[in-house]
Amino acid sequence: MPGKSANRAMAAVGEYETVLPFQAVGVKPFMVKGENPASVDEILLTLAREKYAVVFVQEIFYIASTAFIDELNREYETSFIPIPGLKGSLGIGLESIRSSVERAVGMDIFSAK
Repeated sequence: MPGKSANRAMAAVGEYETVLPFQAVGVKPFMVKGENPASVDEILLTLAREKYAVVFVQEIFYIASTAFIDELNREYETSFIPIPGLKGSLGIGLESIRSSVERAVGMDIFSAK
């Protein structure tokens, strides 16, 4: 349904330095202390239950919670998007886009062939 998520909030989950700048553009930051996947999963579940439209997740936490994020994607309408941390990209975001496009069109349009 077009515009359905227009009224829903967005969030960013990750280390303080990575997610705080999102606040400047209206995205609510959720800081993760340490690399405890259980605390990240708890935050992601809460955001999905609260019907956030988009949740940006720092790549290191996205990787650690991939299976849980897959479960949330099946149950909730929240979109979870990996973002790089301060040390740079791990390539997860591009791989996620590549996989989604390949599922949608039936082929890898990013292939170098």
